[in-house]
Amino acid sequence: MNRIPDTPAGLTHFDAAGQAHMVDVGAKDATHRIAVAAGTIRMQPATLAIIQGGNAKKGDVLGIARIAAIMAAKRTSDLIPLCHPLALTRVAVEFSIDAAAASVHCRAQVETCGKTGVEMEALTAVQVGLLTIYDMCKAVDRGMVMTDVRVLEKHGGKSGDWVAG
Repeated sequence: MNRIPDTPAGLTHFDAAGQAHMVDVGAKDATHRIAVAAGTIRMQPATLAIIQGGNAKKGDVLGIARIAAIMAAKRTSDLIPLCHPLALTRVAVEFSIDAAAASVHCRAQVETCGKTGVEMEALTAVQVGLLTIYDMCKAVDRGMVMTDVRVLEKHGGKSGDWVAG
């Protein structure tokens, strides 16, 4: 990652004067980059039963949430001010049911061949996927909680591979 030595705490989105700016990635090599993120939404068991039964009033909750997550990954630079627009080569979103915890887990893997990573795109996909579940089920459960959204791993680029411990 390009580090500007005189920036506050070595943060790349600030110049030496502390002003926010978009990081210049022009001199970086394009490499295959992958990021995986995950998160969870907890709910009442009855809400999870509605999702599993496929009888939510608004339709197939997880199918719609998957499409929303993919669309969100593609639009990340429109939502996060200093993100670069990226040509994504793959966005895969998976949901898994945890009946014992009355939860749905979301996992997103995003890939590109480019000059900057796709962690923000993976995180955005997860957040919007979970938000879509909330939106589709809030009529029966306003107390749902989204939690543990995080990057699990990233691959590619100058900094190489990173996997959460």
